[in-house]
Amino acid sequence: MDPIVHRTRTPTGRLAAQQLCPQLLNGCFLEADRADVVALNLQGLRNALPESFHPHLNGIIEEIYNTSRLLRDLAEQAQIHVTQLPAVFDYLNVVLPCLCKTLRDIMAFYEDKSMNKEHRWRTMYHKMGNELPGTTLPARFIMYNQFLRLLQDLLTRSPNFDLNAMESLRIRILQLREARKIPPPNPIRTDLIRRDEALEFWNQETNSHWAEAIFTQPLPSRREFKHQGRSDAFGPLQKLGHLPPLSRDVKILVKRSFDTDRISVIFFLQLRNQAPSILIRSKVATQNWVSVLGVHELSIRREGESVLHLSRWSRSEQRVKPWANLSFLTWEEMVLFYCTFLCLRVTSQLTLNVNPNEFQLRKERRLFQAQIIDDGYQHVLMVFEDSATGGCRLHAAVWEGKMRACPVWTAFIPPNVSSSWLLRKTKRRIWLRDIQPYVFCEHYKPMHQRKGRFGAYELCFAHSEAATRFQELFASSPNVSAASVPDSPRHDVAAAN
Repeated sequence: MDPIVHRTRTPTGRLAAQQLCPQLLNGCFLEADRADVVALNLQGLRNALPESFHPHLNGIIEEIYNTSRLLRDLAEQAQIHVTQLPAVFDYLNVVLPCLCKTLRDIMAFYEDKSMNKEHRWRTMYHKMGNELPGTTLPARFIMYNQFLRLLQDLLTRSPNFDLNAMESLRIRILQLREARKIPPPNPIRTDLIRRDEALEFWNQETNSHWAEAIFTQPLPSRREFKHQGRSDAFGPLQKLGHLPPLSRDVKILVKRSFDTDRISVIFFLQLRNQAPSILIRSKVATQNWVSVLGVHELSIRREGESVLHLSRWSRSEQRVKPWANLSFLTWEEMVLFYCTFLCLRVTSQLTLNVNPNEFQLRKERRLFQAQIIDDGYQHVLMVFEDSATGGCRLHAAVWEGKMRACPVWTAFIPPNVSSSWLLRKTKRRIWLRDIQPYVFCEHYKPMHQRKGRFGAYELCFAHSEAATRFQELFASSPNVSAASVPDSPRHDVAAAN
């Protein structure tokens, strides 16, 4: 592969970002696609060989898929941290040509019909492993991936960025390039790397954002949808790398991929005004397209079983238009995305109003509602049952005030709960075992509700009769209609959901 851009010197500033962004991002996606093809072909080779060959092949295949994922992550993050591209550019020109030749060489061995499949694999493994002493073929991809992870740290101005580790890997990759007769890249401009700036950037925030943790927790259950919809981005879309540069003080919160990464979504925060925004990338044929809107500019609703529909208001046409359809594999992931979006929208200083209907996820039936005292706050606790999957969840929201009905936490109820799952401790207190809440705010501390040696989760109801109704709900069929009586007439269905 040729260098990303032929140039004599690295441009700097905003002009640099505008010049480098399209080439850099498309170069990353090009090699990511190539890595996917190589990994898929190696899977076919593995399946044709005896099991004794599988461990080595499995290791290489896994690392190649990691390479593909890291390249896409880097490109998508670069679209947001566009002002950091000049610092990243030279390092990418070190690794991408070498990675490209490695992938091409693997395909050349794979497609060599003069040898049987076992001989192709043995020849590929040993010849490529001997190109640089001490660097086997699996170790080569581990090296590439370590380098790409450090590039992500550099791009996002992480204080964890290790320049010494980066230099060590760069020298190793340059040695590999030389051994494979790849022309040397342009010199690295170290003046573009400012660790003190990274520390200043990260010192602006003493704590991580709650949204960063939502999708890092393992799901207690996976209730898959029987019918899958299609994910789409409707725009307005621009070619990858052609978005106007964003401000420097941005923080990526959440990334989710759909339809095997054909569509991806990134929530990010502009630290200057704490305004959340959302970027969507869509791949059409070989071209990647992107769109960015503030979360406050979008509305959300569920369509069909598995799809969340995001829409925007078109000022020019004076009507609502679709922005994206996102199809989820499981109900749990849909709920978490829905609550994350809704909470970011409600809490954004730029949001003017939220339609009450958005507080209710369609196709969920409310089985229970009551007021609880939760970590010192007044919340409304609800139990929802999903009509598509049969899954049940607890959902706590703000009880009153301007944030009323904003999600605070949700927890998925394990299927086939045992009699020991729920324990009535007092007239108003109930302990639940095996409950893992997903929290959508900074101030709520779920550990304050953990009780007993097994860390049971305590629900403290405002009224004893509500605790009784909650207990009866899980002691009998969840279809008991009496369980859905509101705790207060102020919280009707529209307001409480």
